[in-house]
Amino acid sequence: MKISKKDAYSWFRFYADLPEDEELMTSHYDIIYSVLAQIEDAVDDRISRLRGEIPGLKTLDGRSFYVGPEEKFPKGCMSCLMGNGLTAIRKTNKCNIRCRFCYNFGEMEDIMPIGEGVWDIGGSRYYERDLDLLFHIHGKPSGVAYVYLEPFMEIEKYYGIIRRFHEAGVYQHMYTNGTLATEENLKALAEAGLDELRFNLGATNCSDKVIENIRLAKKYIPAVGIETPMTPEYFETFQVKKEQILTTGVDFMNCAELHLNENNLDNYFGENMYMCHHGYLSPIWSHELTCRFMKMAGEEGWNVAVHDCCNMTKFARGLNQTVKEGKWFGANNFECEFPEIPFEAFLPVLEDDSFRFLEEEPMEYIY
Repeated sequence: MKISKKDAYSWFRFYADLPEDEELMTSHYDIIYSVLAQIEDAVDDRISRLRGEIPGLKTLDGRSFYVGPEEKFPKGCMSCLMGNGLTAIRKTNKCNIRCRFCYNFGEMEDIMPIGEGVWDIGGSRYYERDLDLLFHIHGKPSGVAYVYLEPFMEIEKYYGIIRRFHEAGVYQHMYTNGTLATEENLKALAEAGLDELRFNLGATNCSDKVIENIRLAKKYIPAVGIETPMTPEYFETFQVKKEQILTTGVDFMNCAELHLNENNLDNYFGENMYMCHHGYLSPIWSHELTCRFMKMAGEEGWNVAVHDCCNMTKFARGLNQTVKEGKWFGANNFECEFPEIPFEAFLPVLEDDSFRFLEEEPMEYIY
């Protein structure tokens, strides 16, 4: 069913106004899924046209897109998309700043600690002394990532475990907002064996301090990059500080498509949204900004790998991870982060006269 935009708005307005405890009939999901597909098809068409304007666009085995030098494409992403998956290592449950795009927005004070002396690896708790047993039974992962939330809040705790993974020959990357980086701790991370450091430059809206810390990190860490959700604020500020950022020697930039959950949705409510494969919910402008960003990088010939880390890249990541886990054909851990479809979030795009469905047809019967 190629539902019309007018009918789509009427039905989603109706669903949004229903009491929370009222269950929908199975037949209603024909309408719901048709609306989501119509929006997604129109978004995909826009992205396809924008990608056609990007000079030097390359693909990573059909799993993602990028521009720039192949040798600078982040090995952490290679592990995620081509290796045996992204193994997250979690320790720090605190952060020193509050970002409106953060998946944990509004709940920072309620995040449970991992536990004294232990690390969350693959969803289970390990002491550093357990690593020999872990490597012996599971073998070595192609790569690990230190996430959750700001490692530099207690960075001294990380040196030992990084050293152990380095000795085992495992590629390691870490995420940071960059505000607490110093020459001392960056040098210590490099000496421990960290391979790659990623700065969320958008967390401080491209602050001069963090830009200089990127430059400082390049003195010690083999691969240094920027990974930031693409927002209008970041895109605009980047233009102002572009030369300052590019001269840091940064190796890569991952343009993450912003996706929303129950914690951060209210911060972007009223924006035009779409849902990718019934999974991630995102503002439509986020991926479009990535395409504009990559076009600029391609036209200007930046000596940086600029990676389109969009929702479909996350979809490919899920497929790669499940196949490496030996799961059944078609299994994917890419899923919606809302318990119910947030119908009200789609009303702005359905009201927007400038957003058009590719094809419409009248409904054949009344539900």
